[in-house]
Amino acid sequence: MAHDFPLFGDPSGSSPHGPSRDAVLAAVEARLLTTFGEPSGRAAVTFLGTDRIEVLRFGPDAEGLVRYATLGMAAAPMADPTATVADQVRGPRVELVLTVRGGRDSVLRSLATFAATPQVEGLVVAPGGSLDLGAPLWDGAPFTSVLAAEPGGLVEDLALDEPADPVRFLPLLPMTPNEAGWKRVHGAAALQERWLQHGTDLRDPDRRGVRLD
Repeated sequence: MAHDFPLFGDPSGSSPHGPSRDAVLAAVEARLLTTFGEPSGRAAVTFLGTDRIEVLRFGPDAEGLVRYATLGMAAAPMADPTATVADQVRGPRVELVLTVRGGRDSVLRSLATFAATPQVEGLVVAPGGSLDLGAPLWDGAPFTSVLAAEPGGLVEDLALDEPADPVRFLPLLPMTPNEAGWKRVHGAAALQERWLQHGTDLRDPDRRGVRLD
């Protein structure tokens, strides 16, 4: 799977203190339920050599929007898995949220794949970066990749006991292959500006790519 996130840096300065995995995931789930209500479905995926990742489905709501949120990615801070000693407390923690009008449940495995990349590839998933699945995000999707957007607008950051970093919930914006290629050249902000100029509904599962000429 392609990506353009940096590898996590120096793993030194680890601390034995901080919230447990179970405590973090319980707090993350509580935040999601407070924001979106009770889930309408959930699935779990475990990849070889990684911890379990769940994907919760919320909705559809009154507008027909379905939210898919990962649960498990934030259990540990993102760090290079090849490091001899990794900090188990400090470092960025995120979960991913995708909104699709009408829902597309076959996206569940794709989201779990994205959520597992910090464990598998030693990446820091951050706003402005992209993840490319190399295949449709869901059955018949015109999108093969996503742009990680700024957090806070949909789900508020979740503070954890110090010295742990807060959990941030990153919205994922599906991109067509052409949009993803254009973003690599011109940057995330330029692509988002194009979407804004054309009034693009990024929640539409069948939308066409925005004009880039």
